[in-house]
Amino acid sequence: METTQQALKDKLIATLDYDQLTNCMRCGFCQTACPTFNETGLEAASPRGRIALMKAVADGFMEPGQQFKEQMDLCLGCRACEPACPSDVKYGQLIEQARESIAAETEFPWHVKAVRTLFMERLFPNHGRMRMVGGLLKLYQRSGMQTLTQKSGVMKLFPRHMREMEQILPPASSDGVIAAWEKLGLPAAWETAANGQRILVIPQVGDKRARVGMFRGCIMDVLFTSTNINTVKLLCEAGFEVAIPEAQTCCGALHAHAGEAESARRLARTNIDVFAHAQVDYIASNAGGCGASLKEYDHLLHGEASLVPAAKDFVDRLKDVSELLIDYGRPLVLKPTAPDAPVKLVTYQDSCHLRNVMRVNRQPRDLLKSIPGVQLNELQGADTCCGSAGIYNLTQPQMSTQVLDHKMELVDQTQAQTIVTANPGCLLQMQWGILRSEQGQHRKAVHVIDFLAESVEYEANKSNI
Repeated sequence: METTQQALKDKLIATLDYDQLTNCMRCGFCQTACPTFNETGLEAASPRGRIALMKAVADGFMEPGQQFKEQMDLCLGCRACEPACPSDVKYGQLIEQARESIAAETEFPWHVKAVRTLFMERLFPNHGRMRMVGGLLKLYQRSGMQTLTQKSGVMKLFPRHMREMEQILPPASSDGVIAAWEKLGLPAAWETAANGQRILVIPQVGDKRARVGMFRGCIMDVLFTSTNINTVKLLCEAGFEVAIPEAQTCCGALHAHAGEAESARRLARTNIDVFAHAQVDYIASNAGGCGASLKEYDHLLHGEASLVPAAKDFVDRLKDVSELLIDYGRPLVLKPTAPDAPVKLVTYQDSCHLRNVMRVNRQPRDLLKSIPGVQLNELQGADTCCGSAGIYNLTQPQMSTQVLDHKMELVDQTQAQTIVTANPGCLLQMQWGILRSEQGQHRKAVHVIDFLAESVEYEANKSNI
């Protein structure tokens, strides 16, 4: 991958928000919150250090060479530094601006360019193609091909981290939440919006609290379809009418993290329009990474004056599903436990983007505490990254596993049988950690929605939901 330093320097100067660079007081409060600084002890691997590097380039004191790019890439993007910052520096925006500049001025090898185009432009934004990929993965998992591949030794051709990740892939689906809901024969009706788009509407149970548009996600909808189904069921039980627009697309998080900002903006425009025509009171996200990306659509589109009001309206309506269930919905009816039933010990790992961008951390814990027979043992460092960070565990496996292995040591101290989280990437990372630490005999990882769904006494059973 080649890039000319002068072209990159010019792009950085044009792209970086200089006011945010100068907002940094260099106090260092961000350092203890930063996983890469804690792992390396290097100033350059901290938010303060990276901001100093960006500012040095912008001020003409250094050239953006290979070490500069490596430090920008090494950042997890967890944004734990932002709540710790007394100056409210928008570090997440700065790191994405730096990555956008690097991507724009880098001449990727043809095979890297092909892979980026395939996933970023052809797959993630196209729900039909994602379902097709889900179907192929489902065939691989259920036909015996996966078992044969593992036993044949073919996987030994791949690096260790990829071999282990292949083992913890969840059951894939070719349906997605809409098709899966219809196959279950559960109550629903199709609506046609003013712009012609189709919307699947699922009725609430009891009195209607509000109309909620569900953001289904791209990877979420084919690898965690059951979680999306449970999300709809719980929202309905809490009194929400759920609307699922068929035309919604990828949130754009992976695009923004990879420096593909214009693609992220294009996806944002589509989603804003789709949910505006769905006429919903709230928009529900059940994935912390997606939710954080959606929450910043107003910033992403701040340069398009005509879209700013619609983007702000979208952001104002966006809520994590745990917020809706705890703060806005009707209390769920939960199954009682038998007097002699053993207590279920659980711990909760925060999704970084849910906590640091959407600023949601109380509500998932309140959901867990509300379940009879469950004891929540707080995890030391639950507010620090697990090392997943989108596709970071694929692109930076060494740092990702360092962070993860230390995390699992702390998990073991909780004695929890179940690790609960609220983001699919974090969930897979914790499952990977269980595999790596050989804790699978006595520990599992689940999404908070799936864990809660097991304990709900569905009033909707009377009406076949």
